[in-house]
Amino acid sequence: MTFLSGFLQGTRQALFENNRDSITITIPQVNPRTVGALIALYERAVSFYASLVNINAYHQPGVEAGKKMAASILDLQTQVQTVIKETSEALDMATLAAKAGSPDEVEAVYKIVRHLAANGRGVALEGNLTDLQSLKVSAS
Repeated sequence: MTFLSGFLQGTRQALFENNRDSITITIPQVNPRTVGALIALYERAVSFYASLVNINAYHQPGVEAGKKMAASILDLQTQVQTVIKETSEALDMATLAAKAGSPDEVEAVYKIVRHLAANGRGVALEGNLTDLQSLKVSAS
């Protein structure tokens, strides 16, 4: 808690020194009523600010597109994991992408396996992590 408190105080001081306003809201306890009140406050603040700067805060086409792309990446991740589990030899990125049903998504597959390996998710990488062509993937 002292770490977060330090960041709060430091951020407030930095904003103040740069002539930027800020507010701090303190609530007596975290419960459904106070959390609901905070959500309602911020919903209204966003709506009010958007009207001041003449934008529609609730028309965000990028948000929906991002959700759709995230779903497709998660599906690709599932396919990649399945291929890795079912294959006994190490695969290069292009072969893995093709076997996962997405031959044009080599870069996305590369990012997925880097993430899986870094987080201990049953993936082993061999080769230079910054050189996609040299990298081989297998189950760990």
